[in-house]
Amino acid sequence: MAHVTIIGTVTAKPETRAELFDLLTRQVAPTRQEKGCINYDFHVDASDPCCFVFYENWRTQADLDAHLEMPHLKPLFLQLDRLLACTVDIRHLTMLSEMA
Repeated sequence: MAHVTIIGTVTAKPETRAELFDLLTRQVAPTRQEKGCINYDFHVDASDPCCFVFYENWRTQADLDAHLEMPHLKPLFLQLDRLLACTVDIRHLTMLSEMA
């Protein structure tokens, strides 16, 4: 079975950018330790400092589903309506090349 790849885009309201950045930054280390996490890479859009992007690869869909239930995500999930300018955009991808 192929791994699961997603790109998640999270856009902050300008006034909550710093707070959201802090919350998102704190997700990286614990997520990278989760079972099934191949990579979890955090980016900011080069032309929009309020737009954050995660590139993620997971061993299975079950691993990704378990990730979304992790306690370390709760502080973020409880504040999304207040922090975000729009809904989270998650794109599911199918890799055509071999993994590096």
